[in-house]
Amino acid sequence: MYLDSEKKKEIFETYGTSNSDTGSTEAQIALFSYRISHLTEHMKLNKKDYSTERAITKLVGKRRSLLDYLKRKDIERYRKIVKALKLRR
Repeated sequence: MYLDSEKKKEIFETYGTSNSDTGSTEAQIALFSYRISHLTEHMKLNKKDYSTERAITKLVGKRRSLLDYLKRKDIERYRKIVKALKLRR
């Protein structure tokens, strides 16, 4: 499987405050970004996989909502996560 518990811990450790910090906004955004990039690679090979296409759309919307929330609450944390993940905007 592409997203095992070790990979999740690594993401949470890098972007959250600790490897058990699964609830911080930055950690969730990083996890969504990882999943989006993986599913995007899948879509390059399977162009007619519409359920995966819908999943990507939903994940992008969730990530966008979290980014908007972070931008409202703490602009510095928002800028830091956008720069770290190399998201445009």
